[in-house]
Amino acid sequence: MGGPGEPPEGAPEGGPGGGEDEYRSVVFDESFVRAARLQEYSAQERMADHAPAVRRRPPMRRGLSRQALVLVLLIALAFGTAIYMGVRHPYQTPAAVRDVSLPLQTTVVPLAPVGKVPGAADPEYLYDHSPAAQFRIGAAGITLPAARDTSHFSETQVMSALDTVKEYLVRSALYPEVLTGGETRPVRVLLPADQHLQFDESLSHPAADGRHAVTGWLVRFDARSVRLADPQIRVRGTLAVSETESTMLEVTADHTYVYALRPAGADAKAEASLFTVRRELHFRFDREDVRLHQAQLSTSYVQAGPLSCGDNAADVLSPLLAGQTAKAGGPVGTDPFATDRATAVCGTLASGALPKG
Repeated sequence: MGGPGEPPEGAPEGGPGGGEDEYRSVVFDESFVRAARLQEYSAQERMADHAPAVRRRPPMRRGLSRQALVLVLLIALAFGTAIYMGVRHPYQTPAAVRDVSLPLQTTVVPLAPVGKVPGAADPEYLYDHSPAAQFRIGAAGITLPAARDTSHFSETQVMSALDTVKEYLVRSALYPEVLTGGETRPVRVLLPADQHLQFDESLSHPAADGRHAVTGWLVRFDARSVRLADPQIRVRGTLAVSETESTMLEVTADHTYVYALRPAGADAKAEASLFTVRRELHFRFDREDVRLHQAQLSTSYVQAGPLSCGDNAADVLSPLLAGQTAKAGGPVGTDPFATDRATAVCGTLASGALPKG
């Protein structure tokens, strides 16, 4: 049997083998035992604030970090600077309502020849012996001046306005489908919407009242009597830009067009004659017109011949052709005190404006 301090089966294998127990020197007195007694917290005590078993993480910071706050401030500063510079920019569109287009004021003056209208089988011969000999052909005769900025419009805006005017001139005086085909849409789409009603009324009810002359908007021949003898129309003229007010740009177009015509249905052997149209057009642009590529036509002054003074040139132009003479009599009289009609005007076509044989 083992000793008094050993288990019945003897000392454990690998133990100190009969040596003195390593814990034998430790004395567990009563105070130590009481202090070592296990104590379990009640539920309420566990809910109370006592020392946690693990280290608490520092609380997460609420709101933006310093870097995010700096980034937000930089973005706000840049945005505010952009707004400030936009307001200070001299070409910025003011927060004003778009200007309403003025009604078009038209004047069409027929020019009657003194004698017979000269003609020739070859249109080139007529051109070479007329003042149009040095004119350019078609759109090449509508040259744009150098675009410069004004007090309230940039160079780009001025150039855009000039481009729009040139396009209007080409469509309204050089397009064959407009001249003799009765097409009007190519011209109408370049006008602002608030001028469409007046334009449409001019087409449906043309009148020499200073506002509803079709030939004030465009050049249109009576296709029942004439046709183009040469599609290469001669053109020469000028364009000028001015700023009438801080919100309005004005472009003045002054061009002379010379057309070679033959009787409708006639073959190429029939004699051709020349017909001249002088157009002075005034266009107005606000910034919205410039942006939309449209033009307000405010004034149209037209001289055209050879024509008979008694013809209604407000609807279509009925040119006198080779060998023809003007009808006797002057324009139909009008009442100068009437406010709804313009006084009829007719002139004499100078002999120097006709080809020489």
